[in-house]
Amino acid sequence: MELSEFWFLLIGVLFVGFMFLEGFDFGVGMSTRFLARNKEEREIMIKTIGPVWDANEVWLITAGGAMFAAFPHWYASVFSGYYLPFVLLLLALIVRGVSFEFREKGESHAWHRTWDYALLIGSILPPFLVGVLFTSMLKGLPIDAEMNINASFFGDILNLYTIVGGLFFVALSYLHGLFFIGLKTVDDIRARALQQSKKMYVVTGILFIAFVLLTVMQTSATEGKLGFLIMPMFIVGAVLYAALFITMNKHREGLSFLLTGLLFVIVVSSFFVGLFPNVLISSTDVANNISVYNAASGDYSLKIMTYVALTMVPIVLAYTAWTYYIFRKRIKSSKEEVGY
Repeated sequence: MELSEFWFLLIGVLFVGFMFLEGFDFGVGMSTRFLARNKEEREIMIKTIGPVWDANEVWLITAGGAMFAAFPHWYASVFSGYYLPFVLLLLALIVRGVSFEFREKGESHAWHRTWDYALLIGSILPPFLVGVLFTSMLKGLPIDAEMNINASFFGDILNLYTIVGGLFFVALSYLHGLFFIGLKTVDDIRARALQQSKKMYVVTGILFIAFVLLTVMQTSATEGKLGFLIMPMFIVGAVLYAALFITMNKHREGLSFLLTGLLFVIVVSSFFVGLFPNVLISSTDVANNISVYNAASGDYSLKIMTYVALTMVPIVLAYTAWTYYIFRKRIKSSKEEVGY
C-alpha cells in the first residue's frame, strides 16, 4: 500500500469516527426539541452528552487537518468549491457549541427558548450538510483541468440525490441519538425514546432505500477500482438494519446503538470505496478527476505524518475509550453532576 492510499484510508476512518460518535450527539440535540417535554428533561438529555460532545467534534477537525497535510490539492478544491456549505456547517457548529453554555446564562423563558432552537438548528444542519458533501462528491462535480470546482449551489451541490443523502444522515443521526438516550436515561424518558425510535426506524428505512437506489442509478460508484464492494456493503447495511428491528423491539438499547453506529460505518465507508482511486470525480471530463496520487503531498511529508499518526492515534483512541468508560452511568436527574 502506498502512503497516499494509507492516508486516504485514514481520512476515511476519521470521517467514519466522526459520524459514529458525533452522530448520536446530533441526535440528542434534536431530541431536546422533539422528545423532551420540559426544561428538566432537556437538561437531562444535554447532560448525557455533556462530557463528550466537544471531543467528538475533534474527529472532524482532525479529518480536515489530515486532508490539508496529506492531500493539499483535494483540500484546496473542496474548501473553495464548497465554500457556502462549509460556511453554513461552521456557523451551525459554532451556534450549537455556544448554545450549550449560553442557555444557562439567562433566566427568562424567551432566552432559554432561543438557545434551545439554536441547539436544534445546530444539530440538524451539520449531518445534513455532511451528507450533501459526501453524496455530491460521489456523484461528481464540474472540475476543470486546474482542479477548480465550478459548481452551482442549487443543481450541482443541492439536487435530489444529495438532499436524500443529507436527510438520511439527519434521520440516522436522530435514531442513533434516541438509542443513546435510551442507554443513558431511566424511566419515562427512556421509554419514550424507545417508542419514538420505532417511528424513526420506518422513516430512516425509507430514506436508506432511496439513498441506495439513487447511489446505484446516479453515480459511478460501482464502476471504480473497488466498485465491486459497493453492493455487498449495502447488503450488509440492509442486514444490520433488519437486525435493528429485532434488538429495538427487545429493548436492547446497547445493541441497537451499536447497529446504528455500524450502519454509519457502512454508509460513510461506501463513499470512500466508491471514490477510490479518486478523491474528487469530475462530471464534465473524466480526465479532470482528482486522484489519490496526483492530489497527495510529497513522500517525505507523508512519511513523517505517518510516524506521527501511528504514535498519536492509539493514544487518542485509548483516551476516548477511557472517557466513555468513566461517564458510562445513566443520568437520573437534571441536577446530577456528570462533568458538564
